[in-house]
Amino acid sequence: MTAIEKFNSKQMKENVPAFEVGDTVAVSVNIKEGSKERIQMFEGTVISRNGGGLTETFTVRRLSHGVGVERVFPVHSPNVVDVKVVRRGKVRRAKLYYLRDRVGKAARVKERI
Repeated sequence: MTAIEKFNSKQMKENVPAFEVGDTVAVSVNIKEGSKERIQMFEGTVISRNGGGLTETFTVRRLSHGVGVERVFPVHSPNVVDVKVVRRGKVRRAKLYYLRDRVGKAARVKERI
């Protein structure tokens, strides 16, 4: 194992939650405002997962006041406190970028039972 691999393995989280593309997740994010710290929730549909290892990220999309908002979160970031799966989605592709063009009921993802 090289020095870079050792460093990366120390930085990675032990228990990464099991979620997939299409799932609706609630991500708890650590927000720093001046000297204060608080946890903010960001709930939406996972539209993609990218990369692997320490640099793995996932993109969450939600509608906020009729406007689509997307955020990219690193899986192993210390600012991402928790990822909870609200509901499982049934999808047939790895990237759900087509949801960006959909509005209302057309933008829903079927639930996996």
